[in-house]
Amino acid sequence: MKTETFDTNTTETNPQVLIDTFFVHFSDLYTQDDEQKIRAAWDFLIEKTGSLVRSCGKPYYLHPMRVACVLAESSLGADCIVAGFFHNILDVDSDCLGQIEAQFGKDVATICNGTAKITNLKINSKNLHEADSIRKMLFAMVDDIRVILVKLADRLDRMRNLKSVSEEAQRAVAKEVIDIWAPLAGRLGMKDVKNEMEDLSLKYSNPEAFQQIKAIVAQKKDEREEYLQGAVKKIYTATERIGIHVNITSRAKHFYSIYQKMRKRNKEAGELYDLLALRIICDEVGDCYTLIGIVHSLWKPLDGRFKDYIAMPKANGYQSLHTTVMCEGKPLEIQIRTQKMHTVAEHGVASHWLYKKGTNRDMVKAQDLSIINQLRELRDNHVNDESFFAQLKNELLGDEIYVFTPKGDVKQLPAGANAIDFAYTIHSAVGEKIVGAKADGKIIPLTAPLQNTQIVEVLTNPQAHPTQGQLKIVKTAKARQRIHAWLSANDPTFIDKDLVAKHEAEHAANTLYSRHVAEQRATEGKHRKPKKTETQYTGKIRIENSTNFLVTIAQCCNPVPGDPIVGYVSRSRGITIHAATCLTFLRIPNIEQRSVHVEWDTTIKPKDEKTAAKEAKLKERAKEKSIEKTKFPKQR
Repeated sequence: MKTETFDTNTTETNPQVLIDTFFVHFSDLYTQDDEQKIRAAWDFLIEKTGSLVRSCGKPYYLHPMRVACVLAESSLGADCIVAGFFHNILDVDSDCLGQIEAQFGKDVATICNGTAKITNLKINSKNLHEADSIRKMLFAMVDDIRVILVKLADRLDRMRNLKSVSEEAQRAVAKEVIDIWAPLAGRLGMKDVKNEMEDLSLKYSNPEAFQQIKAIVAQKKDEREEYLQGAVKKIYTATERIGIHVNITSRAKHFYSIYQKMRKRNKEAGELYDLLALRIICDEVGDCYTLIGIVHSLWKPLDGRFKDYIAMPKANGYQSLHTTVMCEGKPLEIQIRTQKMHTVAEHGVASHWLYKKGTNRDMVKAQDLSIINQLRELRDNHVNDESFFAQLKNELLGDEIYVFTPKGDVKQLPAGANAIDFAYTIHSAVGEKIVGAKADGKIIPLTAPLQNTQIVEVLTNPQAHPTQGQLKIVKTAKARQRIHAWLSANDPTFIDKDLVAKHEAEHAANTLYSRHVAEQRATEGKHRKPKKTETQYTGKIRIENSTNFLVTIAQCCNPVPGDPIVGYVSRSRGITIHAATCLTFLRIPNIEQRSVHVEWDTTIKPKDEKTAAKEAKLKERAKEKSIEKTKFPKQR
């Protein structure tokens, strides 16, 4: 889309003069049948809106004419022009859609219905993530991508004519355009629309920065033109020498791009030098690579500034060679592409509907287009419109859906989610009180999967509460968690089968471990070899080398010293001691992690007096013998 060539902001308001002027500018794009259809649509619009005026005092039909001109400047077909006339007509006559379909065809009616649906939504984007969700949702809600093209033309014309509204309204529209519509145009590869929208948004959101940049760019206009003309002349001379036909245009980068560079580099506009660019258009792909060699032979390229988007196109189908060279001490950006690449770069997805040169009405096929970041490569496929749209929507939707609240907020949900899931995304209190739901104004079952782009309204009742049935049908983790928590706390009949199964599995594991411990301790007791020295139990429990622990003897089994025992760490009674065969011990949760090795503490049994005297005499006698051997060694 180029800058407007048909100025409808003049004092001319005569409908007949306007439509005649339209065909003076765009007659080469449309056949006689097209012209007849477009004129009939214009007459239909005037019949419906001819007496209406807008708040600014101008006729209602001037805006539809400007939108149609924006579309015509992209060489879009007659149906798109007619839809441009009718894009807001349902606001005037909500019952005329059937009449439009009967007179102008199903495609026009579909586009009109789609644009009306978008217009009636309140689009609120609080952050970048939500803005991206809105952009995805906008694609999801249309059956024909031309709906988006018409809406982009509508937004662009509104930005061009924003002076008549209040400053607050200007900033609001500028924010919506910079968040939603300009990036959307960029994703569709419509660079010129994106650039103009960004510049106009900057003009109304930050007028001081806009005027500063505008003044600096204008101040050096003559110097810039002389500099660029010298560079262009050198390229033309070099290409003529080797016989390559090229067309070269020069430009300064758009204001918003300069503004972003100022913010990123923390510099004033006058301190930026890489604000100039040349675009070289050639005939063949091979010529592009020849030209890059010529450019690099004329000027030294800057390191790291060469990009080959021909071999590796951008996600929106954009193809070109980019390089930045030092020309007369200043950085100069140069883009090289074929005419076909340039068409896609200028019009993006709109190039799908461009007429081929000649008298036939065949549309350019959707080759070399890879629309939106998430679309898979379509360059190798020759697809018709129907399959093209189907692929586009399937790729955009994936396994997620995007639905609206009545206030226009976008909620992203997994495919298959229902109104209960939606209610919990708003707030847990809303989810707990839901009793019904409406989608696009019609009552729907709570179990029904929501569809993309529906406007969902939740019906609540203060007496309502979550149910076990809801727990079974929700799809989102948040809804499932909140419902489960409420049921566990408030519903005595609630049996969590998953939790029961978990406890049973845990009990089985504990029992297996406990039996193993009991058998091991019992075996140790049976096969323990008696010590030569008799011992007795102190009644204390030994853990490793200490008995200084708080212990509790379990009353369920009441083990006595000498019985095989086991112990575990309790929460309030220190170490609890059970008999190794105790059934209660077998049922304790997580026993394997909580158990400790315990045993009865023992001491040596005291000897009687007779035995002690006998042992003392034996020790004394052994000592005497040892002394004799030392004094009188044996003679040899």
